[in-house]
Amino acid sequence: MSTETDVPEIRLISGVRKRTDMLFRGAMTVGALASLVILALIAGFLLFRGFQIFADFGLGFLTSSTWDSGDVNDPTTARFGIAAMLVGSVLIATIAVVVAVPFAMSAALFIEYYAPRAVRTVLTSVLDLIAAVPSVIWGIWGYSVLMPDAEGWAKTLHSWLGWFPLFDVPAPIFGRSPFIAGLLLAMMILPIVTSVAREVYGQAPRDHVDAAYALGGTRWGALRTVVIPFGRSGLVGGAMLGLGRALGETVAVFLVLNLVFDVNFKILASAGGNVASLIASRFGEASPYELKGLMAAGLVLFLVTLLVNAAATAVVKRAKVAV
Repeated sequence: MSTETDVPEIRLISGVRKRTDMLFRGAMTVGALASLVILALIAGFLLFRGFQIFADFGLGFLTSSTWDSGDVNDPTTARFGIAAMLVGSVLIATIAVVVAVPFAMSAALFIEYYAPRAVRTVLTSVLDLIAAVPSVIWGIWGYSVLMPDAEGWAKTLHSWLGWFPLFDVPAPIFGRSPFIAGLLLAMMILPIVTSVAREVYGQAPRDHVDAAYALGGTRWGALRTVVIPFGRSGLVGGAMLGLGRALGETVAVFLVLNLVFDVNFKILASAGGNVASLIASRFGEASPYELKGLMAAGLVLFLVTLLVNAAATAVVKRAKVAV
């Protein structure tokens, strides 16, 4: 007969991993390490091929806007700088994020809290399908469909906001501008930002939402006071993930933007470029020394995109931990 002073016997809980579990864990570990090794090899290859450019031009490679291959037989006559392309990359990507985030936020809230279950499934599948469309298809569509209409929108912005330097243009030519390229990239990154925002909004504390309803609040009131503040960091993380893709987009931007080696902050002017389109346009006819310059430009773009994606991952992870 047991008494109040009896102490239960301590039992050790142990488990034996099955062979399939060990194989799966090993495969996942190898895959994770392989991705890191591949990234390191890419960075090492670009650094190896472009190191001479950094040695010859130093910080001037990042601060100069001149891109002149010079004499093929005399590399000392070449002048390489990607400042204009870096500014163009950031400018176009910023336009894309500014345009895409409000639509992504609205779409995520509608899919998660307004759409019926059947409609939600269809819309989620459509978003995944749009995300899988190749960039060359986006570029062709942007050139043939978006650009003619976007030129009219650019003229309207210029007529109303031309007094502001950002919307001023030196000549009344509005085609193939950073504005059009930014709109196209906004459509391309919209599925990514929407997916991340929808996932974070869906993790909002349901009891807090129900409490807002119990206090007499409407659905929009519950979203405005509970869901949107809860998912703010997740939305920022999704926007940064979209920014990372927009920074490295090549074919779509190349088809709708004039490549001009000059720092341009006028988003409606028919001039601009980004690092990726620079590499795509010059790679086929580059001399051996210019090819090293393109490799150095690729390394800079690789590092910038890697930093943006790392920051986005940290923001999204913080949002999940806060749940």
